Amino acid sequence: MTDTSAGNGPDDSLVSRLRVVEQQPLGDRAAAYAVLHEELSRALEGSGTLADPRAGGAP
Repeated sequence: MTDTSAGNGPDDSLVSRLRVVEQQPLGDRAAAYAVLHEELSRALEGSGTLADPRAGGAP
C-alpha cells in the first residue's frame, strides 16, 4: 500500500485514527466510529466557514 499523504497535517492524524479503528473488533469499531463522528461534527460546526478551496467560489 502506498501512502500518498505529505507532511503531518490533520489528514494524517485522521488517517492514523481510522487505521486504529479498523483494527478493532466490529462492536468496538462501531463505537469508535461514533465517537470520531461526534468529534468531527463538533469541529465542523464550530468552524463557521469552509476551509476547503475546492468547496466552490470564483475560479
